[in-house]
Amino acid sequence: MRYATRSVVCFHLALSFLGVSALAAPSVTEKKPVTDTYHGVKVADDFRWLEDWENPKVQAWSAEQNDRARAFLGNLADLAAIKARVSEVMSVPTPSFTALKMVGEGKTLLGMLKQPPKQQAMLVAWDEPAKVLSAGADAVAAARAVVDPNTLDAKALTSIDWYVPSPDGTLVAVSLSKAGTESGDVSVFEIASGKRVFEVIPRVNGGTAGGSLAWAADSKSFFYTRYPRGTERAPEDMDVYMQVYFHTLGTATETDRYETGKEFPRIGEIQLETLHSKSALNGTVLATVQKGDGGEFELFLRAPDGKWTQFAKYEDRIVQATFGPDDAIYLISRKDAPRGKLMRMGLAEPRLEKATVIVHEQKDALVSEFDHADNLLATESLVYAIYQLGGPSEIRVFDHSGKSMPAPEQLPVSAVGGLTSIGGDAILFSNTSFTQSPAHFRFGPRTWTFISPYSQRTSTEWHAEKTSLASTSPVDFSPYETVRDFATSKDGTKVPVNIIHKKGIALDSSHPCVVTGYGGFGVNREPAFNAANIVLLEQGVVLASTNLRGGGEFGEAWHTEGMLTKKQNVFDDFLASCQYMIDHKYTNSQKLAIQGGSNGGLLMGAALTQRPELFRAVVSHVGIYDMLRVELSSNGAFNVTEYGTVKNPDQFRALLAYSPYHHVQDNTAYPAILFLTGANDPRVDPMQSRKMTARLQAATSSNPETSPILLRTSMESGHGGGTPLKARIEEVADVDAFLLWALGVHYSPK
Repeated sequence: MRYATRSVVCFHLALSFLGVSALAAPSVTEKKPVTDTYHGVKVADDFRWLEDWENPKVQAWSAEQNDRARAFLGNLADLAAIKARVSEVMSVPTPSFTALKMVGEGKTLLGMLKQPPKQQAMLVAWDEPAKVLSAGADAVAAARAVVDPNTLDAKALTSIDWYVPSPDGTLVAVSLSKAGTESGDVSVFEIASGKRVFEVIPRVNGGTAGGSLAWAADSKSFFYTRYPRGTERAPEDMDVYMQVYFHTLGTATETDRYETGKEFPRIGEIQLETLHSKSALNGTVLATVQKGDGGEFELFLRAPDGKWTQFAKYEDRIVQATFGPDDAIYLISRKDAPRGKLMRMGLAEPRLEKATVIVHEQKDALVSEFDHADNLLATESLVYAIYQLGGPSEIRVFDHSGKSMPAPEQLPVSAVGGLTSIGGDAILFSNTSFTQSPAHFRFGPRTWTFISPYSQRTSTEWHAEKTSLASTSPVDFSPYETVRDFATSKDGTKVPVNIIHKKGIALDSSHPCVVTGYGGFGVNREPAFNAANIVLLEQGVVLASTNLRGGGEFGEAWHTEGMLTKKQNVFDDFLASCQYMIDHKYTNSQKLAIQGGSNGGLLMGAALTQRPELFRAVVSHVGIYDMLRVELSSNGAFNVTEYGTVKNPDQFRALLAYSPYHHVQDNTAYPAILFLTGANDPRVDPMQSRKMTARLQAATSSNPETSPILLRTSMESGHGGGTPLKARIEEVADVDAFLLWALGVHYSPK
């Protein structure tokens, strides 16, 4: 007892030193108990009433919580200095380039350009691609704006979800949404002038099933996904039942032709692609349909005569498909190959039994992507594919028969992506690491002819060179390094932990530390460069990023071991990773914080309820906490294939066994917690954060001054996408200030 008292006194002294004013306990949130019975099990819920956002009392409660969080964060003595540093780093006009596409037979290169202090990324064009594909050019100066959301919306709340150029390179279809809703309507722009032309196509993209569009061969019409409109469906079904329609430019969207989708699942997610070929197969359309978010797919082809034919069912385990230039479809299959195998199917006879395996399953996992895939690319004579190495990734190259070919050099412990054809067998790809900013490289074969008095010979050199499409870090990361090691989970599974810290630190358990993770939906958590991490690293914070089961870093088996009734494995992996940081003397429990978002927010909720004593602080963004009610929201229905449903007895028991909301214990000392949510979040209902906040505030025995439970709600954002720069700066500053305060670090400008 003497040591505990001394610890509290010391922490109050630290609070005084950090300039934190006293924080009153939150108002007592009214309890309105509701009891549900699932398979004979009664489950009580005191805060069901906080689910109803239309209730003025709920809005008032949320506003009061927001005011309380703002008062606490605003009174942190170091916030102003931290915000100044965050703004300095994030506002440097260093460009970043994504989603590159060559159009018009190589005459124009399109891409997304993000360049502070502009609030939103914009779609730009380079009219002389060869210049920006060399290292010395000024890619920003050469860029021409095609669609700039910063000029479309004075409040900078409009953002680009995605874009698709027409085959002839004259037009581009762009999905635009507002305030983080991801509810995208498609507008068409002239690439040459940037002028908006033709009619707007409503309800193409959404925060549940996403959205897609594929131009017809004539560049005057396209196929697109559409959510229900008007009174076509009941209110609860307006964000599901996606179908495919056909639109001709210059006509009313109400007259668009239905194509397919009535037979798809209620939670079907559709991606479209058109074959642009010089053969009679030109205009063939590929539709890849995922059932929810669990990685089960059906695939369909629309022949040029308009007939749709299914060629793959769920049990065929085809997880990705894309057209090649040789009138073939390249497929990633996981049937009898959990790490993936690469197949080729000719369009002349589009039947799986006619497909051939060109690259058999390897020891590393073949990456498959669904939305806006850039991980698999077939060129004139090659196939480029990305493989997972347990977190880091690499490009591998094969010819059309599957023979291995030379691949480009890549950074160690890094991530590759953005595979883009630029003609022939040449491509662009991106490469980045935790400490090196992303850059695009040109890679492809170059043929050289050597002539001498005696002979002439030709040889091919495979060559990669950095282009001008590169980001320069606004800060120096050379004093920091990445160490990759493995923690041992509860069942003996080895779990990768990537640790970023200042070179030469002493392993004496003294360092403040923040551990992050995700672990779900087969998502690969790859090395990613974030310049804003410097704000914490400069203060001596050690950062750790984990590769947990539930992701796809080691193939489908790694994913399935962390989903449905095996979800607890993800939490065990994460807790083992945190314990690793303590056992290996990077930190101690009073210097350890954790941070995650979305499915990673669920991870935060599970970790803090299962091991509250292990952490000093928790930051959880747009998280899921009530696992028994999540499936009732629009996007929650899509998550059932990953999490399970209360309708299934075994899955219900698994959900209840870890559901964070239901495992908050009264009179328990919980760490300092900052919940963040967006009022317009289409993926995770903000009620999840409201209920979890109320439950923890009612249960915690911790002092609200030393371990507050705070809820920060952004009224003009959603799940994170489309958030303007100024709002991102404010959020990062709040989070960093909270973490440094909680970990006892007085901010020292560098």
